[in-house]
Amino acid sequence: MENKAYRGHVLALPYPSQGHINPLLQFSKRLVSKGLKATLATTLYIHNTMQSQSSSSLQFDTISDGYDEGGFAQAESIHAYLNRMETIGSKTLADLIIKNKNTANPIDCIIYDPFLPWALEVAKKFGIFGAAFFTQTCAVNFIYYHVHYGLLKLPITSTPISIPGLPVLDLEDMPSFIGVPGSYPAYFEMALNQFSSSDKADVVLVNTFYELEPEAVDSMSRVSRLLPIGPTIPSFYLDKCLENDNDYGLNLFVSYSSVCNNWLNTKPEGSVIYLSFGSMSSLSNKQMEELAFALKGSKFHFLWVVKASEEAKLPKKFVEEIGNKGLVVQWCSQLEVLSNKAIGCFLTHCGWNSTLEALSLGVPMVGVPQWTDQTTNAKYVKDVWKVGVRAKVCENGIVGREEIEFCIKEVMEGERGKYFQKNAKKWRELAIKAISEGGSSDKSIDEFVSKFVNS
Repeated sequence: MENKAYRGHVLALPYPSQGHINPLLQFSKRLVSKGLKATLATTLYIHNTMQSQSSSSLQFDTISDGYDEGGFAQAESIHAYLNRMETIGSKTLADLIIKNKNTANPIDCIIYDPFLPWALEVAKKFGIFGAAFFTQTCAVNFIYYHVHYGLLKLPITSTPISIPGLPVLDLEDMPSFIGVPGSYPAYFEMALNQFSSSDKADVVLVNTFYELEPEAVDSMSRVSRLLPIGPTIPSFYLDKCLENDNDYGLNLFVSYSSVCNNWLNTKPEGSVIYLSFGSMSSLSNKQMEELAFALKGSKFHFLWVVKASEEAKLPKKFVEEIGNKGLVVQWCSQLEVLSNKAIGCFLTHCGWNSTLEALSLGVPMVGVPQWTDQTTNAKYVKDVWKVGVRAKVCENGIVGREEIEFCIKEVMEGERGKYFQKNAKKWRELAIKAISEGGSSDKSIDEFVSKFVNS
């Protein structure tokens, strides 16, 4: 029977996708370093299918989303999935709380992804402290906040758009659900529903750090009990304070890290373009073709992550023709790749986890955003953080090969390239400072813990 004395017990409940699990998992490890017991509760399907690396510090448990055999892919629609997950998830979350109730370490706090607002209702039924954990930037959250509360009327009929604490935005800088009205309505509803109960949460945690977007944090803090606690990156790549913390620990895909590292280690410093569009993005055949020809046409080496489901979109004989100039793999440890000295820039979809990793590791970017928050992140990469460029899209929605080549050269060569490298290094230093002992995020984490733990 467990008898170790902890300061408290936190149950972390992420939305069941890689991009939502990783930051909450990593934050849970950080809480363990503060003397807490932390349990990450994933769905049964995720638990059974993820590539797991054992962690002596973190506990794992499960709830059910009602689709234990196939997860989201088993559901007929996003609405059906979310409705069934609310019904079954609420019950199994309650069962998990009850299971821990009479142990030496009952659950004191539930940290939940706001995509699952019902988790807060379950927490409150048991009188448990509830914390919302937003996985996107404070700026993006604040845009959705304004739409949810009717402070920003849709459709937007005039630009530029002014929101307190944010730079002046054009329509193309807004999250895609807003910039392209009517696109992915179920996902847009889910994004807005994050605020359906967050005002009732005891605290709101955001995966950012104060120095990265101070104006946005200050503005949103006026309407929300906000604490920036990021970046949620394994400690090995930042403050190096958590023992053996060099990976998130859970992966949806098998990684080809040794292949990547061996190949990168043969390339000169700053000579390689790294391309990845995340775990969810799906590019058109035409866009894959334009990327492929741009890479072949450039003078730089490249490492391109192409998921198994996307491989058929590559031009015929592309892999054979590139020889040692490029390497194409189905998946890799992005942190290991970005930290390799051979990497000169990151051609990215600007998903928040990828963007935050690049900022934390000091890697300039070429932004090719696809949807959701990526367009806003790309705006910040280019105009606020000034660590790269954003590729221009043609009328047909494709970024052409000439534009891709031009953007790569902008980041990899000349005075602008040096400027981006200098800024990238600055953000890395600030990220390390924020999460290190006494830094802004470290203080926020201590404040969070103090709210439900009697020291």
